[in-house]
Amino acid sequence: MEILERREEWFAEFQAGWLNHYKRTGQFDWSLYKLPKNSQAPSGAGIDLSKSRLMLVSSAGGYLREEQQPFDAAHDLGDYSIRTFPSSTAPEQIAFAHDHYDHAAVDADQQVLLPLGHLEELVQSGVIGELAPSMVSFMGYQPIATRVVDETTPRIIDIAKQEQVDAVLLVPA
Repeated sequence: MEILERREEWFAEFQAGWLNHYKRTGQFDWSLYKLPKNSQAPSGAGIDLSKSRLMLVSSAGGYLREEQQPFDAAHDLGDYSIRTFPSSTAPEQIAFAHDHYDHAAVDADQQVLLPLGHLEELVQSGVIGELAPSMVSFMGYQPIATRVVDETTPRIIDIAKQEQVDAVLLVPA
């Protein structure tokens, strides 16, 4: 099953429409942006979370304030890089670089986009077997879907494989 169905067709429409308009005018016309649509969701078999290792992935643009470069939140065409940090990281060590959502909720309580404390509670109560040692963060503003499929997603999958993850929880911003 393809991650992005009709990839070439979507990319051609993206280039001719939204991207072409942006290149000509320097302006975003989101009415021209056609969301990719799959007829089937890529998935796998169900698992028993109580016996599984879960990795948190967030598109909130979180990074370690003192140790990592912030995401290029102002880049017109997005930042396709990722950041990883320990699942045990204290909230005060995390900052957010993402210009495409209102930060009021995450500034008030990081758990809305990085629910590491809530997930740890679920581990302690036996709902989840364990958390992966690391979590993955990326900046969710990535309008070029083919780059998400070719760059962002494989990096996240590689990390999940390295950490022997059974399941991933994606918390979108």
